[in-house]
Amino acid sequence: MTALALFLLAAAPPTAPAAAPTVAEARAFYDQVNRTLRKLWVARDRAAWVNENFLTDDTDALAADGEAATAAYMAKAIPESRRFAKLDLPPDLARMAYLLSVSQTIPAPDDPARREELAGIEAWLQSSYGKGKYCPKRLGGKCLNLDQLSDILSKSRDWDALVDAWVGWHEIAKPMREKYARYVALANEGARELGFDDVGALWRSGYDMSPAAFEADEQRLWGQVRPLYEALHCYVRRKLHEKYGDHVPATGPIPVPALGNMWGQEWTDIYDVVAPYPSEPSLDVGKRLVEKKVSPTQMVKTAEDFFTSLGFPPLPQTFWERSLFTRPRDREVVCHASAWDVQWDGDLRIKVCLEPTEDDLVTLHHELGHDFYFQSYDTLPVLFQQGANDGFHEGIGDTIALSVTPAYLHHIGLLNVTSSSQAARINELMKRALFKVAFLPFGLIIDQWRWDVFAGKVDPAHYNQAWWDLKRKYQGEVPPVPRDESDFDPGAKYHVASSTPYARYFLAAIYQYQFHRALCRAAGWKGPLDRCSVYGSKAAGAKLRAMLSLGASKPWPDAMEVLTGQRQADASAILDYYAPLKKWLDRQNRGQQCGW
Repeated sequence: MTALALFLLAAAPPTAPAAAPTVAEARAFYDQVNRTLRKLWVARDRAAWVNENFLTDDTDALAADGEAATAAYMAKAIPESRRFAKLDLPPDLARMAYLLSVSQTIPAPDDPARREELAGIEAWLQSSYGKGKYCPKRLGGKCLNLDQLSDILSKSRDWDALVDAWVGWHEIAKPMREKYARYVALANEGARELGFDDVGALWRSGYDMSPAAFEADEQRLWGQVRPLYEALHCYVRRKLHEKYGDHVPATGPIPVPALGNMWGQEWTDIYDVVAPYPSEPSLDVGKRLVEKKVSPTQMVKTAEDFFTSLGFPPLPQTFWERSLFTRPRDREVVCHASAWDVQWDGDLRIKVCLEPTEDDLVTLHHELGHDFYFQSYDTLPVLFQQGANDGFHEGIGDTIALSVTPAYLHHIGLLNVTSSSQAARINELMKRALFKVAFLPFGLIIDQWRWDVFAGKVDPAHYNQAWWDLKRKYQGEVPPVPRDESDFDPGAKYHVASSTPYARYFLAAIYQYQFHRALCRAAGWKGPLDRCSVYGSKAAGAKLRAMLSLGASKPWPDAMEVLTGQRQADASAILDYYAPLKKWLDRQNRGQQCGW
């Protein structure tokens, strides 16, 4: 018998007694589940950390083993927990029961062979993404990774080069297509064994409401922000048409490479093309980072300082010893930024390949938001060691990043001057909107596509068509060249290859403004929302820490209420924040045929 088999035998949930279950037995069961999950998740995350930092066939196998061990235990523990479903459980146990029922992102089938097959496919998909390269003929066969191809999209203004980089990266996803279809079948089998219709229904069940209610609430929020997005799209399309001529039509959707981002999910890197007032002095943080020779470690310490200024304890010494800040030269790694508590006890880390740019400085605030959230709840039972919902976790760091205002950057020495002119303010809001507002519909479509795939509404023969139908419907974006069903363009996005649910990012894009408004009020701010920075406010920090310390121990509306006084997601704060820009855009768009 293998060591893994012996561990699973020892960790297996207790055998159901003949007598009717009691609350005391339920408490013993969940105590054991928390202990066992901690062991399994630590083993899984250690393997995943090594795998993402040392991409090889061997570490792929170790990561797959970690996922398989967790899945095997969950396949037994979740059905066993139903023994207690009819009991009147105390609130903490009832909460644990709910969280356990929705805890498996990709539930594995009970059959060991199919469970092992699924884990292997998951590891292969993520590894294939991490190893992806394109070798353009125009460079004599020199191979480029995603960072280098993304750099072309962000900096080049040569249309052929943009299209070549975009097409080249999307080639890496073609081999994923067949395996992805098998992955869907196996994951759905696991979901049905747990009592869900499919994996998408499982994911939508994790928000303290029914799957249908959650989907409707997403659409409600999108309805609130869509006019703002459409105004931005209309203005940006006109400026890109002026730049690229017929490559970007004056009406209709925008070809993705023109937007400066591989997936058209954010448009920050075309700011030079669409800047409202180009003559206004540029607030170039990246240039300042280079001039001051700010190291990656110093960039991380800058982000840490924001959190400690609010009253959070500093990051542990092990964070600085174990994190990855730059892309290594001697091995393949997954450079997609991520935050970790590998041992679920304050072993905080980040993995990111930093460059001296404003975007990466903002990314650091986002990733450290995860780590300080981990820090705030790391003494809770492990089932409660997560965000109130997954959108909370993604939103915290972004909330802090909204306080990275020009005045704050000037205060810490990363801007020489600031401007109080209305032109400068519109420039700043435009730059942020290209990042935040442009993202909103993309935050919807990843999971809209997967929900339809998991539900069987989209079959493997129409994967790519369904993807681009959603891109066009929500984002007003199209591919630069014809695509067909030999392509698998969704797989060219990390979160699809890595089985990471994406609705959390859309929610975070809404929550962060709602959180920001609440923190600004706690700090006593009376001015416009886009001018507020809560840096140094212990009152705002206390409010934030009170919410974070709950982890998932309470339903998310309870956590939302602690910080904001509201029990519902509300996009009015994002509309308040960008109100000056929306008025400006509406003036610019007069006479234009907006929409697509």
